Amino acid sequence: MKRHSIALLPGDGVGLEVVPAARRVLEKAASFHHAGLAFEEYDWGSDHYFRHGVMMPLDALERLRQHDAILLGAVGHPDVPDHITLNGMLLPIRRGFDLYANVRPAFLYEGVASPLKGQEPGSIDMVVVRENTEGEYANIGGFLYHHLPGEVAVQTSLFTRAGCDRIIRFAFDLARRRNSKRRVTSVTKSNAQGYGMVLWDRVFREVAADYPDISTESLLVDAAAMNFVRRPATFDVVVGS
Repeated sequence: MKRHSIALLPGDGVGLEVVPAARRVLEKAASFHHAGLAFEEYDWGSDHYFRHGVMMPLDALERLRQHDAILLGAVGHPDVPDHITLNGMLLPIRRGFDLYANVRPAFLYEGVASPLKGQEPGSIDMVVVRENTEGEYANIGGFLYHHLPGEVAVQTSLFTRAGCDRIIRFAFDLARRRNSKRRVTSVTKSNAQGYGMVLWDRVFREVAADYPDISTESLLVDAAAMNFVRRPATFDVVVGS
């Protein structure tokens, strides 16, 4: 029996509660399928930052690379600026292992009261797929005249044809596997972001041509936010930066 090695990163806050519970679920599921799981826990996160001045050690990625999977709970602390926790732990892991697809399902279950009127169990069943390594997460830029009255901050989003293509294709392939509404909605802000997200829109149309069995829709994020409330049941797979 092959043993699968899983790195546990409880991290901060609710992660310290969620990850131990998730481990128990994994162990129970593995017992049904006669699978072997080996866990190694790392105490990296904000407490590590308070002790050592960094969110995780310099060899963290090499240590994580030895495992088959990473189970991460949560990253963040009210006493540590978000850009430190994000760029000190979460983004290095994403970039180091090229974890480009952030997949977030949303399903209205039986017995769960929806804040949206008239929605029945199962009527909301969508998956949001977000690009995880470039776009707004590229973190390109810097400060000029730091902490002076004339301070300037430059922040650049990065969109590549290859990056757009692979995340959009991921969304279309997921829509085929789900075999539900077979619909992909692209969400951008290309009226204001006139280069990077215009490239995204163009690549979306090109990729969509390779999936004639999947219906498509392109929305500005303003309209998408409204329609998540107004007509959530019409969404299937949503892809955005």
